[in-house]
Amino acid sequence: MFSKETYQNRRKALKERVGSGVIVLMGNELSPMNYEDNTYEFVQDRTFTYFTGRPEESLTLVIDIDNDREILFGNELTIDDIVWMGAQPTLREKAEMSGLTDIRPTKDIEAYLKEAQSKGRKIHYLPPYRPEHRVKLHEWLNVGLNDAQPSVDLIRAVVDLRNHKTAEEIEVLERACDITADMHMEAMRLVRPGMKEYEVRAAVEAVAYRNGGRPSFPTISTTHGQTLHNHHYTHTLNPGDMLLLDCGAEIEDGYCGDMSSTMPVNKKFTDRQKTIYDIQVASHRAAVDMLKPGVPFVDVYEKSAETVVEGLKALGIMKGDAKEAVAAGAHAMFYPCGLGHMMGLDVHDMENLGEVWVGYDGKPKSTQFGRKSLRLARPLEPGFVLTIEPGVYFIPELIDYWGSEKRHSDFIDYTELNKWRDFSGIRNEEDYVITETGARRLGKKKPITTEEVEALHS
Repeated sequence: MFSKETYQNRRKALKERVGSGVIVLMGNELSPMNYEDNTYEFVQDRTFTYFTGRPEESLTLVIDIDNDREILFGNELTIDDIVWMGAQPTLREKAEMSGLTDIRPTKDIEAYLKEAQSKGRKIHYLPPYRPEHRVKLHEWLNVGLNDAQPSVDLIRAVVDLRNHKTAEEIEVLERACDITADMHMEAMRLVRPGMKEYEVRAAVEAVAYRNGGRPSFPTISTTHGQTLHNHHYTHTLNPGDMLLLDCGAEIEDGYCGDMSSTMPVNKKFTDRQKTIYDIQVASHRAAVDMLKPGVPFVDVYEKSAETVVEGLKALGIMKGDAKEAVAAGAHAMFYPCGLGHMMGLDVHDMENLGEVWVGYDGKPKSTQFGRKSLRLARPLEPGFVLTIEPGVYFIPELIDYWGSEKRHSDFIDYTELNKWRDFSGIRNEEDYVITETGARRLGKKKPITTEEVEALHS
């Protein structure tokens, strides 16, 4: 946790932005895995964390703006709880650590909110993403289980605050990114023919745990890099393969790192692998070079995509004008994902609040294949923390699908493309904070060029 003053200041800023009404911020509950007492590892709602710092389950914060009240609703532990989990802070102690003084039992929240409703007061809540959130809204506010109407005013206020990372947040994120870089360098030292993908996964996740953290999302460790989010781990690493690793560490309160690397299973990349890898690195660097306040991230994405097109044109796989190819969406054959996303208390920061608010500032997203996966497009601002992760992928199923229609044949040479259909895919990823004058990489530098990867691998 940060100091209680940090959370008090955050709540003050939230009240100023929302203006009036009652704000309801629901913490999460434990989720049974297969029976009630065997639960999944608990993850707190990150907006609740942001405004309270409290990691415990079954808490709700109500901020009554008009009456200047901040109330933490929850229940004291029973002796049974203490027997099984040990002594814990009391509800009052939890509240005090967050700068809260008004505590009430959970059973009182329904009456409090319904009284506010009866007076015609606006009740602000965020989009519910868990079943228990929907049930609570139904019980407290008589909201249909599938009829929630989240407060746009609250969404925009939360997004504006959480998108702009403070110096103390950057310090924590830097540590998460240091551990994340160590996870990737551990894999580069370790990979060799004969290993299983799950052995690499186990080794890199151990780095996170050894440093007091945990994985910030399910690790991707795969020799089938053409599948963007591949969570299958049973393949053997064979000579000539590349391993795509996408993993990160989560530390204090949920602050995350998120990086990707592609490495040869042998000690060296083949010439064929290096050719495509260098195109990806060029795209990556082109994007990083553009990062500064005021630059629309969609422009950064387009520059990275045009760089991929130019590289593939040199191989005869693509043709025509690069800008026209990207505008038409032809690049998405090889680059069907976005360039990056906001990162902070979650790997995809605030994705539950909606990309149209977090990454687009309320403006509509494109529906074009590839471009519609761009999670961030808005102009960059100081304090934004984001990932840069362009990729170059050869997806046989997509090649066949587009090829059968000769889609974008003005820009794609399918005869040449089919010579590469078994190539797999490449992605490298780093994390950046936007500064007043440009951008700075977060965390220690991990190898990214073929020469750097091979030097560590040897």
